[in-house]
Amino acid sequence: MGKSRLEGKVALITGGARGMGASEAQLFIDEGAKVVISDVLDSVGQETAKRLSPDGSVCTFIHHDVTKEDDWASVVESVIKTHGQLDILVNNAGIFERGSVLDTTLPAFSRTMDINVTGVFLGMKAVAPHMVSRGKGSIINISSVAGLDGTPGFLAYGASKWAVRGMTKGVAKELAPFGIRVNSIHPGIIDTPMLQTFDEAGEGVREMVRTRIPLGYEAEPIHVARLALYLGSDDSAYSTGSEFVVDGGWSA
Repeated sequence: MGKSRLEGKVALITGGARGMGASEAQLFIDEGAKVVISDVLDSVGQETAKRLSPDGSVCTFIHHDVTKEDDWASVVESVIKTHGQLDILVNNAGIFERGSVLDTTLPAFSRTMDINVTGVFLGMKAVAPHMVSRGKGSIINISSVAGLDGTPGFLAYGASKWAVRGMTKGVAKELAPFGIRVNSIHPGIIDTPMLQTFDEAGEGVREMVRTRIPLGYEAEPIHVARLALYLGSDDSAYSTGSEFVVDGGWSA
């Protein structure tokens, strides 16, 4: 049997209590990594970590508000103190809210930007010194197809995901000389709790959205996890500053 793709690596996955983050954690563990999942959903996160690693040897949970710089400092310090290293950061935490330019309030816009943009910025800033000192690392920022095209009806969300895409490219160039890679993943419609937003928008909305997907169905979280696995592994050693799209053809 060949070597696991993440053997000897340590990963931090934000928003890891459920959905895509939990799926990424499971796959990373299956491929040999030790994983720390962080989230504000404490009970769900603890249950997920216990399910993935009953004895706590390969997966643990830590409370983490990604909008707080102090939280980032303590979480990263904890990971390094426990495992001696941090090889992969998946900036997965995010929120998804509807709202056009006419009905998006300033507090709603600010909240989306705080979590989806500031959270990613603080994450990259927090892990960079450690990765620079080791001369290696992979940062994976979860953006969206909404960061590739205009998104009417989702103003704040679209703005936040374009920002993630832009930050990814800039930081990739800054950190490349130190052996650190930074890439973004752009999921389309993924069957996670976030998808409830379409159900709440009214009957038939989800079905209408599905007709825009050339492959004809929503992705499962594992489809995104497999892409994150590629970017976290040495298989993607020459990829940085790039968008990796998993949307069933939505943006084609």
